[in-house]
Amino acid sequence: MKVTLALIRSTSAAAAVGLAAVFAAPAFAEEAAKGPAKPDLAKGQAISTQVCAACHTADGSRGSPANPILQGQHPDYITKQLADFKSGKRQGGQAAVMKGFASALSEDDMRNVAAFYGGKQAKPGFATNKELVTLGEKIYRGGIPDKQVPACAGCHSPNGAGIPAQYPRLGGQHAAYIEAQMTNFRAGARANGPMMLTIAAKMSDREIKAVSDYVAGLR
Repeated sequence: MKVTLALIRSTSAAAAVGLAAVFAAPAFAEEAAKGPAKPDLAKGQAISTQVCAACHTADGSRGSPANPILQGQHPDYITKQLADFKSGKRQGGQAAVMKGFASALSEDDMRNVAAFYGGKQAKPGFATNKELVTLGEKIYRGGIPDKQVPACAGCHSPNGAGIPAQYPRLGGQHAAYIEAQMTNFRAGARANGPMMLTIAAKMSDREIKAVSDYVAGLR
């Protein structure tokens, strides 16, 4: 009798757990379907003002050429770069400084500040090296066939707008920043973009400088 009662109690408990799981499942499924919370632009602006503004300006516009313009950049791309800084996957350049800032941000913080910058209208830039701009345009639009370097426009689009979640916006970016990143890719100092490692490795200093200057004036 004791064995029978224990079996009944065990079976009842299992049934109760099973029913709870059945009733909870729709709720879990509904939460999963919702995905990440919608970015909070106000919180993103607060992070920009308190953390990022010293290097990137309050709205991510045209600050120091050593730092990227974030205004109008694809939010998913900014979020990925922040995550790569935090994890140490992105090295080279200002990575040591950025790791400190990114490490203090949660995933929601990253999405919020990325959405804030991405929602801004990017201001136009200008090419400055007349001697190299023609070569830069040739590389950007047609690549360097004899070196098997593809056209930049294939991934970053003809006007430099990039492709959301895949390739960053380059149009109007600081030429000095683009040049520094391509040089880092070529040296292997920055390795969180395998395709760019391969491409930059085949380019000379002059070719990198030319395409960087041309990109600065794209709009």
